[in-house]
Amino acid sequence: MIKADLVKLVARELNISKQEAEAGVNLFFEALKEAILRGEEIEFRGFGSFRFRQRAPRSGRNPRTGEPVKVPPKKVLYFKPSKLLKEMLNKAK
Repeated sequence: MIKADLVKLVARELNISKQEAEAGVNLFFEALKEAILRGEEIEFRGFGSFRFRQRAPRSGRNPRTGEPVKVPPKKVLYFKPSKLLKEMLNKAK
């Protein structure tokens, strides 16, 4: 599913124009982005949550030259599905 598919689905289900649906979908994604940039964790009950993990600094290797490179620490955003969603996925098999 891409954003355009989501806009069509929202427009059809709520019986509104595609322009109104697109504005709502855009507002939703902007609110998510702003919360993530503020460092907030996001949770949707029954669906899952977006959380941060801190990656420790490590040594890597430049693939072109083979020289060792220091990789700095960083925050990584990941999605953790809810128990309900995991159960639904496993039943679908």
